[in-house]
Amino acid sequence: MDAVARLAALVGARQMEYVTAARAAGAGNLRIILRHIAPNILGPIIVIASLDVAWIILGIAGLSFLGLGAQPPTPEWGAMLNDARLHLQTAPRLLLLPGAAIFVAVLGFNLLGDGMRDMLDPRTASSRG
Repeated sequence: MDAVARLAALVGARQMEYVTAARAAGAGNLRIILRHIAPNILGPIIVIASLDVAWIILGIAGLSFLGLGAQPPTPEWGAMLNDARLHLQTAPRLLLLPGAAIFVAVLGFNLLGDGMRDMLDPRTASSRG
């Protein structure tokens, strides 16, 4: 989901009936934001953030693989993969640990985001039983 779609989802929360009802009941803007809008958008924001962490990890690893990340001696998984690439024929095991670390981290954050989405989405909670 791109930033425009996220913004549209957040702006859409402002148009919901519970906001209109709170406004009709005389609630102020701050009260509407804190008591009605924030609790309803907090779950999607947490899920989106956890899923975006996986993309950030891949982006940083890709940039450091290309030599555009932090400079040595700072350890980075992408730089480790780039260094191990030179020894692929003689020691292919050097690629395994940084590659597996990237894989496990990205998979972990994706599973965390999916689990949080399932837990925080009221539509899936009602279908579970």
